[in-house]
Amino acid sequence: MQRFKQKKLILFTLGVFTTCTFTTNKVNASSFGAEIFCTMRDGGNDHESSWDAAYSYIKKQKGGLFKISPKNAAAQITETVIREKDKFSYCVEYLDSLHPNRQLIRDLEKEEKRKEKEAKEREERKKRLEKELEETNEKIGGELNEEFTDEFTDETLDRYSY
Repeated sequence: MQRFKQKKLILFTLGVFTTCTFTTNKVNASSFGAEIFCTMRDGGNDHESSWDAAYSYIKKQKGGLFKISPKNAAAQITETVIREKDKFSYCVEYLDSLHPNRQLIRDLEKEEKRKEKEAKEREERKKRLEKELEETNEKIGGELNEEFTDEFTDETLDRYSY
C-alpha cells in the first residue's frame, strides 16, 4: 500500500512538472518569436526573412515529437502581439502579412459554392427537359401510330400490289 502511494505521488509530481515545462516553453517561444518577427520588420527587413527567422525559432523551441505548423506559428505570433499591445504596438501593421491569403481563400470558397449551385441547376434543368421530351415523344408517337393505322390498310402495305 505504501509503495502504491509513493508511485502515485511520483507520477503526479512528474505530470505537474512536465505540464509546466511544456506550457512555459510554448508561451516563451511564441513571445520571443513575435519579438523576433516584429523587431526584424521594424528594422526594415522584408516579410520573408523576418517570418523565416521567427518560425524557425518557434519550431526549434517547441520540441517534442510533432513540429508546429506555419499556420499555428503565425497564429501564436498574432496572439502575442494582440495580447501584449503595449510592448508590440509598432508591429500591428505587419500582422496582415502573416495571413495573406484569407481573402483569396474566401473568394475561392464562394466561387466553388457558386459552381456547385450552377452544376445542380444545370442537372435539374437537364432532367426536366429530358422528362418533357419523353412526354412529348410519347404523345406524338401515340398520335402517329393512330394516324398510320387509320390511313393504311393491309392492301396498301403489300409491296407487290402495283
